[in-house]
Amino acid sequence: MPWVLVAAILGSSMTFIDSTAVNVSLPVMQRELHATTGQMQWVIEGYALFLSALILLGGALGDLYGRRRIFTIGIVIFALASAACALAPNVATLIAARCVQGIGGALSTPGSLALLSAAYDAKSRGRAIGLWSGFSALTSALGPVMGGWLTQHLSWRYVFVINLPIALAVVLMLAEHVPESRDESSDRRIDVLGATLATAGLGLVVYGLIAMNGGRVSAGPLAVVAAGLAVLALFVVAEQRTPDPMMRCDLFASRSFSMANVYTFLLYTAIGGSMFFVPFVLINVHHYTPTAAGAALLPFVIILTAASRWSGGLVDRIGPRTPLLFGALLAAAGFIAYAVPGAGGSYWTTFFPAATILGFAGALFVAPLTTTVMNSVPVEHAGVASGINNAVARTAGLIGVALLGLLVTAGSSYLSGFRAAMMLCALLALASAGSAAIGFTRASERESA
Repeated sequence: MPWVLVAAILGSSMTFIDSTAVNVSLPVMQRELHATTGQMQWVIEGYALFLSALILLGGALGDLYGRRRIFTIGIVIFALASAACALAPNVATLIAARCVQGIGGALSTPGSLALLSAAYDAKSRGRAIGLWSGFSALTSALGPVMGGWLTQHLSWRYVFVINLPIALAVVLMLAEHVPESRDESSDRRIDVLGATLATAGLGLVVYGLIAMNGGRVSAGPLAVVAAGLAVLALFVVAEQRTPDPMMRCDLFASRSFSMANVYTFLLYTAIGGSMFFVPFVLINVHHYTPTAAGAALLPFVIILTAASRWSGGLVDRIGPRTPLLFGALLAAAGFIAYAVPGAGGSYWTTFFPAATILGFAGALFVAPLTTTVMNSVPVEHAGVASGINNAVARTAGLIGVALLGLLVTAGSSYLSGFRAAMMLCALLALASAGSAAIGFTRASERESA
């Protein structure tokens, strides 16, 4: 049993470290590879695109063909792609390798929790998942500092190299100590059409938005975005008609589930986009070292991690509306605080207050949002509902980086563009607060409590 837990934690740590460490390294990558801001967006977006579009498919493959097998394949693909990232001679190769990393992440990410659920009984499962969550939060917190230190003192390439020994250890543990498990009753088919439409639709939308960077709004990019939205509409139609969809549309009949996902999309669009551009403004405008830029994000992660256990029970005590509403309002205040600093000033009076406010905001909405999603559907569909919400959150981050890039690159300076982007984030947070106020009534609060 302990081997399953250790393998799940280490396997997940690679994706969690990469999700926070790579952002801090981007400004240095851009200089060394002579890349544009749009190309740097694709370094993040290529990974996020395939992870967002295929993560539900990855969970289904594990249930059907074996969770250990699919998890192992995902880890191997992620490691090989990490090696390609580390050796990339140019930005095009780096982007291609990041896309392959996303495929590996889509196969391995849902497998870690699935392995734990299969290996532990109901009595001990909660503790195992709690340990997994704690270590996941720790690696997320260490990611920015680790990425910044490696970039500053060695090279940004080592941000990817550290995945290799971790992957080797995980594969050996899986082969020697982790039993295979699958859903023996599953006779479902793999939703290849849904995965293809989701990937193509999201890819076209993101490509069109990034093509508009620098204010280059023209018929071509707009047509690409429109085509992407049309493909995503076809995806929804296909999911409604296929007997084995990767996304169960019938779950959206629940008002609470639907509004929770609207809330997720709006707020995580702002969070994902802002976390991409904050390191750029810290390093390029305020001349922070990569290590200092990574450490500047720590208040957000530390407060969020420390308060998650307390905030997880808020929905049971007071219902979903209050924590989600005030969490979004506080997030809006945090984004406005990021927009205030000029080109100078101490960290403690400029970016520390913003990161701290966002940390307390996250404490109010992250765990309660997960609980709300799980409570909004019948217990037998809780795993599917969690997977859909996870995919929505990752898709939101994907769109957020592309959308905010329009404002950052269209400004008269990087700082003015960044300020405009943070104000858009504040508006998105306020819109998510509105969805919480409308979507969760006092009656639903009393039912939850």
